[in-house]
Amino acid sequence: MSKKIMLVDDAAFMRMMIKNTLNQGGYTNIIEAENGAEAVDKYKTESPDLIIMDITMPEKDGIQALREIKEYDANSNIVMCSALGQEKLVLEALKLGAADFIVKPFKTDRIMETVSKFF
Repeated sequence: MSKKIMLVDDAAFMRMMIKNTLNQGGYTNIIEAENGAEAVDKYKTESPDLIIMDITMPEKDGIQALREIKEYDANSNIVMCSALGQEKLVLEALKLGAADFIVKPFKTDRIMETVSKFF
């Protein structure tokens, strides 16, 4: 069974870019969510092995979604994505249980290196 990864970002372009990188690395079981609210719902129905989630999104941001997913499943693996200058939010995410973070703009090797820590 292949590992399931959920990409959460309000920008379709960012999801596509990460998805293409993951596909090239052999990860093909990928689901997507465009905001934190959708991410929480899909986590409960899809049970992904790893989540790569943006911090800044409309409707429900990544911090709130991280908090809710961790309350639902303390063993969830969540990697947060942030732009430069969001250090406070990254620190808050790590305190709430995020496993790692990736800084935007993404580097392909960094995405693959991060994902490989979980599989």
